[in-house]
Amino acid sequence: MSLWATKSLEVIRAESEGGAHTLRRTLGAGHLVALGIGAIIGAGLFSLTGIAAAENAGPAVVLSFLVAAFGCAFAGLCYSEFSTMIPIAGSAYTYAYATMGELLAWIIGWDLVLEYAVGASTVSISWSAYVISLLHDFGIHLPYELVASPWQPVQLPDGTTAYGIINLPAVFIVCVISLLLMVGIKESARTNAIIVVIKVAVVIVFIGAGVWYIKADNYVPFIPPNTGTFGEFGISGIMRAAGVIFFAYIGFDAVSTAAQEARNPQRDMPIGIIGSLIICTVLYVAFSAVMTGLVKYTDLKVAAPVALAIDQTPFQWLKTAVKLAIIAGFTSVILVMLLGQSRVFFSMSRDGLLPGVFSDIHPKFRTPWRSNLLFMLFVSLFSAFAPISMVGHMTSIGTLLAFVIVCTGIMIMRRTQPQLHRPFRTPWVPFVPVAGIVVCFAMMASLGLDNWLRLIVWLVIGLTIYFTYSRKHSHLAKSAGVKR
Repeated sequence: MSLWATKSLEVIRAESEGGAHTLRRTLGAGHLVALGIGAIIGAGLFSLTGIAAAENAGPAVVLSFLVAAFGCAFAGLCYSEFSTMIPIAGSAYTYAYATMGELLAWIIGWDLVLEYAVGASTVSISWSAYVISLLHDFGIHLPYELVASPWQPVQLPDGTTAYGIINLPAVFIVCVISLLLMVGIKESARTNAIIVVIKVAVVIVFIGAGVWYIKADNYVPFIPPNTGTFGEFGISGIMRAAGVIFFAYIGFDAVSTAAQEARNPQRDMPIGIIGSLIICTVLYVAFSAVMTGLVKYTDLKVAAPVALAIDQTPFQWLKTAVKLAIIAGFTSVILVMLLGQSRVFFSMSRDGLLPGVFSDIHPKFRTPWRSNLLFMLFVSLFSAFAPISMVGHMTSIGTLLAFVIVCTGIMIMRRTQPQLHRPFRTPWVPFVPVAGIVVCFAMMASLGLDNWLRLIVWLVIGLTIYFTYSRKHSHLAKSAGVKR
């Protein structure tokens, strides 16, 4: 069987829909813009902005947000073509399987598993930090040994720095949400809408209240001189920060996955993607400018930078309200990420690329509970012992790799299958996909050797599993008569 063998669209449609109804095209451009804003404004803004400023870009982190936005815009336009070309709802894994073959589908699927799992770990660490900060406001102080990893510094009340043993609050939230997913808990549309409004309100209130307490001295120097190490300030620092905070933008693909529900995808998809990216970029730039104006960038290397910035204002009510809102928003993000990675793992198992045990459905709850259980353990280990800067970087480089593959896939598909119906066509091919590849790869290159080594190790593990197990057991292999 060829490594590039694809699964037919008919098979994917039958598996995903089972002959059920099709989606109605009811979404206009305004709906798509709102969907994008709700999906984009998430954990990355509240957790990684401070670290990117402290370690890489200083106040020039605002420029890093602009670079990351360009990469997202190019990749999003390519992603949109895939989402409209394949007439079902699904992830980049499904798109790749139908268009670029089993091997690339495996690579993207394996990469998405890492992205969602490590992303959930990143958010859980920030969730822990904001919960601890909120408890401090009420005079409750947890032992620092139990609220941070051995490699994550903790600022003690007397001003000294200590290191923890294990981050138990982060483990707690991962386990609770995983258990909820196992029993089939659902988020209602109303709850989601409320959380979206809260998250947007947090950003606007923070900007509006904090702008009056900015200290101009904190912006000097705006672009700190490079330390002599690539990625530590200067231009290379801006690029590395762009790769780090790229995590804040990864929710934009929610717009492209809604393409088949858009009334006029050719017109509305670019408006939805670019419109939401522009609005969120403006909010992100303003947010990071206020944060680095309130607190010197050198002091922002903490898991809860917004809490530290709010402490520079006299509004006690704002501190509590914003922290509660951020915690609520983080909780929903963790749920979505744990849900997403378990479903990708479930799909790969259903296709025979992983053992069937991971696509088994619980007889009572009707959920892939074994996948949830596996990743509860996997994510908990990262949450318990990894510093947020490491897991945040791992999330970004994995997502950027997926976007590079998607951009490449558009050019391949235009050449190999030009006859396929495309309700939305990526404009200015090959310029847009090439620009997406260049910008995303530039951010990947800036993330440093350590992150590349982690990604390579993860991919080597994945390819080893693919060639020793998955290729022989896949449903495509069986249908092609490949010997097991």
